[in-house]
Amino acid sequence: MRWFLLLLFSAPAANAVPVVPQFTQGTMTSHTETTSKVTETIVSENYSTGFEYSASGVNITPDGPINPVSSTTVNGWTSLGERPNWSITKPGEAFQFVESLKGPGLSNVTTIQRVTEITSVTDTVSSFSE
Repeated sequence: MRWFLLLLFSAPAANAVPVVPQFTQGTMTSHTETTSKVTETIVSENYSTGFEYSASGVNITPDGPINPVSSTTVNGWTSLGERPNWSITKPGEAFQFVESLKGPGLSNVTTIQRVTEITSVTDTVSSFSE
């Protein structure tokens, strides 16, 4: 058994060999995708700040000016004070009459909703050599 121990301690020492990469060139690639979604709501409101009066027709006659200028305020509400009275010019004949009065306030609301989706793609290739 002694000679076995002697043989064990007399074995040659092991030497390590360094590991060094042996490449001289290469490439690296990268791919990135980004997606974003934008939701917008656009609201437009139109207001009228005064009265709008119009009248038109055939075979009719006003008893005064067509452009009324006065207004009346009752309990905080303002209304058109005067407007012309209309009469048929030639009784018995055909006639046509259209009268319109718009007061101040909100006259129109427009709502637009849109969704925009944006996708960005980036591809990168890096190359290197020794």
